[in-house]
Amino acid sequence: MNEQSGFFLLRHDRALPGSLNMAVDGHLFASLGDEPRTVLRFYQWERPTASLGAGQTAARVVDPEFCRTHGIDVVRRITGGKLVLHHREVTYSVVSNDVAVFTDTLAGSYKRISQALVKGLDGMGLNAVLAGKAPASYARGTMPCFSVPAQDEIEIGGLKIVGSAQKRIGGRFLQHGSIPLAHDEEILRSVSLYKGEGGIRMTSLGRELGRDVDFDWAVGKLLAGFEAFFNASLRPLDLAPSDWESIRTLEARKYAHPAWTFEGRDPAEPCPAR
Repeated sequence: MNEQSGFFLLRHDRALPGSLNMAVDGHLFASLGDEPRTVLRFYQWERPTASLGAGQTAARVVDPEFCRTHGIDVVRRITGGKLVLHHREVTYSVVSNDVAVFTDTLAGSYKRISQALVKGLDGMGLNAVLAGKAPASYARGTMPCFSVPAQDEIEIGGLKIVGSAQKRIGGRFLQHGSIPLAHDEEILRSVSLYKGEGGIRMTSLGRELGRDVDFDWAVGKLLAGFEAFFNASLRPLDLAPSDWESIRTLEARKYAHPAWTFEGRDPAEPCPAR
């Protein structure tokens, strides 16, 4: 990546495996330098994939046997949050160190990204709003991400349409999120070990618009919302061969490794002393 500062857009011409998607996001986050820089990325998944939040205990939230027998991959994010099923959706990520644009707080940057997403949804003809504070039971529990809209997440008619999570180190952050194109609630219920009351309060672009929604069409509307909200024209970003070499190394070392996925332990780091 030769560009140093500004607002960039990274698109892929094909769906990627889950571990590779996570490695691309991790590489973009690690590559932030001193100059203000923001990269917006839209992507798809090669196979249905369950992603765990960085701090979740896999044995409490995901059914690995169901995933294995039904061709569903499992990965772990470096962001927080809860179990998400990535399938027929638009996934976005934002990496930035530009505090002048996004503020220097998690809550501030999270809200500004949600506001940009709402503007994109508005361009689709949808009446989306920012959600209020979630009940304490959601934060403590093992229910999936799309069970309840959290503070400043996005909902339509009380149903969650975007689930997002962020990792921040100082003024630098990675945020990514899931915007369902179609409703996969039954698969999510099967993937998740949560069988409690309250159900899953999610919706999708297809359900709200009453038709099938194309990935590229949805991305175009979301991109227009980002550009309008931030008053910015995003420049295309291409990853260099050296970037892909680093990404593949990171994928093999961490994101495709069972120690990270199922234990939350980076295999490159020494085990803590007992």
